[in-house]
Amino acid sequence: MLKIDIIVIGRLRKGSFFELSQEYTKRIKFSLSIYELESKHKSAMASQAEEIKKIQEHIKENAFVIVLDEKGKSLRSLDFAKTLENLQNTGKNYLQFIIGGADGLTDEIKSQANLLLSFGQQTWPHLLARVMLLEQIYRAQQIMVGHPYHRES
Repeated sequence: MLKIDIIVIGRLRKGSFFELSQEYTKRIKFSLSIYELESKHKSAMASQAEEIKKIQEHIKENAFVIVLDEKGKSLRSLDFAKTLENLQNTGKNYLQFIIGGADGLTDEIKSQANLLLSFGQQTWPHLLARVMLLEQIYRAQQIMVGHPYHRES
């Protein structure tokens, strides 16, 4: 079974993103942990430096690291599911997804990724990107077990 960490900058507190996040988290059967990291600094530069340090503290050597980045590889849902299944089948059962904050991620973090993943060329709010990632993990799970949640058009 896959063990998945989602390492994110920012906290979801209340509202529709929080509710959707909770709903998909309940539906996902994989072992799932979400680490919400924040900076106490006011300046963007100091804040990003602290966020990067906190992210690096969470990255594990034995994990397959997937960084969400607009310049990453864009996968259809079926291909994303196949990627997760292939990782699982080759013994890479521990995945860590990283979502940066409003100021993005540094090249230092991106260089630690085994895969840069994009949700398209548009820029998405990082809190929405988290919900989108959870939905895609849930969709991949359903595809992997042959459930009709995902329909091809």
